[in-house]
Amino acid sequence: MRNRVKWGCIPVVALTCMLGMKVCAQGEDTIKNGIFAGDIDLSGLSGQEASQAVEAYVEALKGTEITLLAAADKEVVVTAEELGISWGNPGLVEEALEVGTRGNVIERYKLLKDLEQENLVLPVELTFDLQAISDALLEKCVQYDQEAEDATLVRENGEFRVIGGQTGYSLDVETSVDRVSEVLMTDWDGQPCTIALDVDVVEPRGTAEELAQVKDVLGTFTTSYSSSGSNRSANVSNGCDLINGTLLYPGDEFSTYESVAPFSQANGYYMAGSYMNGRVVDSLGGGICQVSTTLYNAVLLAELDVTERHNHSMIVNYVDPSADAAIAESSGKDFKFVNNLDYPVYIEGYTENKRITFTIYGRETRSSDREVLYESEVLEVNRPPADIINADASKPIGYAVVTDSAHIGYKARLWKVVKEGGREVSRTQVNSSSYKMVPRSAVVGTATEDPTAYEEIMAAIGTGNLDHVRNVIALLLPPPPQDENGEAGGQ
Repeated sequence: MRNRVKWGCIPVVALTCMLGMKVCAQGEDTIKNGIFAGDIDLSGLSGQEASQAVEAYVEALKGTEITLLAAADKEVVVTAEELGISWGNPGLVEEALEVGTRGNVIERYKLLKDLEQENLVLPVELTFDLQAISDALLEKCVQYDQEAEDATLVRENGEFRVIGGQTGYSLDVETSVDRVSEVLMTDWDGQPCTIALDVDVVEPRGTAEELAQVKDVLGTFTTSYSSSGSNRSANVSNGCDLINGTLLYPGDEFSTYESVAPFSQANGYYMAGSYMNGRVVDSLGGGICQVSTTLYNAVLLAELDVTERHNHSMIVNYVDPSADAAIAESSGKDFKFVNNLDYPVYIEGYTENKRITFTIYGRETRSSDREVLYESEVLEVNRPPADIINADASKPIGYAVVTDSAHIGYKARLWKVVKEGGREVSRTQVNSSSYKMVPRSAVVGTATEDPTAYEEIMAAIGTGNLDHVRNVIALLLPPPPQDENGEAGGQ
């Protein structure tokens, strides 16, 4: 019985000595044979040596080129270093050092024997700096984005010509950062590679076939500005040019203000009369409302959807009451409409002989016997009761200057009348408008050394009738000198 116990104990002691010899031979502070970090053999290395080996491996990867596919597959080459590569699991060295040092003697012996047959490979984890990736995309890839440009039309010599569009590209930086980091931290083998970024593609609207449908006159309207001075005439022409050539696809909204602003000299405008707070004042762009009004009437005839329209504060003389459309930066007035048709529409505008014309082209789908008319109905007329005359003692009798012209006040509404085959089939109110009544105002001089003349001019001013004041002035002032031939005024 003792012999069996001793015999049974001998292998254990021998095994212990054998294992102890192996361990002592290897050294307790070095990594066992057959242990790798990725492709790096760590056998017999100290912890510091193993760390240096892995760090050298990662350092060598920094120069590896990675190709990023930006907009339109534009190739952008960066390095792993630019994307913030680093060693993500330095704890593997400690893990490698602990292999074969834990567990009982039998377990450690078995593990060392296994290492003689098959290597233990610990993965080297690589990480990349998300901010570095984002910076690289913003600095080197976003520059290849481009805006989508719809196909459009140009009308020259009475003919339309199609100008092809441009596909738009926009890099989604946030999702592209995630894509790059995922590829590099999960599937990358350390070799040069190509990664397609997340690029949004916006196809342009319009084809040659679709735009070829734009050929019919849907509505056209003309107004005259024959009494306008050079500055106002220039403003009307400039505003017309800024709108001319506009193409609207189905669903597009047009803003007249956005198209003709800003009202500045740099944008081609001059000082001219315009309405403000019930008065006529000079402002840059005076006369631009005739542009919006002319376009408004063309839009009505084309039966597009008007989404915003305002009447002037006072009546205008180039269209009927309620047929105007004012725009004003100070009060936020704009004229807007939407292309509510199934095909694009093209706006042509031109000026000639102090007349402005807008024509809207598209595809005519209305019946040939359909006729659209617009009728202005005046509901109320409010005439100024008297002139406002301000006496000015610093000016002599004979001085009489009109500061504001009289404007009759109106309330009106506009009707849309539809006829088919010459017979009225519908009548719909389009809008209603209210225009201020503004009396004529003037400044009249009263300075004189003649008390009687002073009393007479003041009495005339009191009547509130500027025409009467002018008649009194003619009686009070001496007749103009005559030349030797008896003609007034001399040379």
